Amino acid sequence: MDVFEAVKKRRSVRSFKGDPFPEEILFQLLEAACLAPTAGNVQPWKFYIVKNKEIRDDLAEAAAQSWMATPPVIIVVCAELWRSAASYGQRGYTLYALQDTAAAIENLLLCAVEKGLACCWVGAFREEAVAKVLGLDTKKIRPVAMIPIGYPDEEPAKPVKRPLKDVMVFV
Repeated sequence: MDVFEAVKKRRSVRSFKGDPFPEEILFQLLEAACLAPTAGNVQPWKFYIVKNKEIRDDLAEAAAQSWMATPPVIIVVCAELWRSAASYGQRGYTLYALQDTAAAIENLLLCAVEKGLACCWVGAFREEAVAKVLGLDTKKIRPVAMIPIGYPDEEPAKPVKRPLKDVMVFV
């Protein structure tokens, strides 16, 4: 599958089969994430791989989204804020670390599509609750997104997107 096909095929899936997938694929997803561009090649990401059912339940509760506990893996993508701040000061802390982790997440999502897996980029959650579940020091590391991953048990319809003419400006 080429990249453009993966981009067009990717959907936010919220219904999963409980079947595990090979760990080799998990490592490929993480490798794809780590190949994302970053400001100054700082690479401020940290990936928490959660397979434990009780911890997945706690993360789902922190997001008030019970469906999140059904796939076999949740990857919590965090930004090590201090890494970006060391090179770029406040702008690194408040912006670049988040942009960099977002780029890593998109690589991971597209790789998952290519591998026949489904994901959902979950950004709606209580950060303090997620940090507590994972034992994070939120002054240094910030949970940015949770990515439940597994084999899909649904095929969501293609969402309506704004036309190109409405989102582009030639200057």
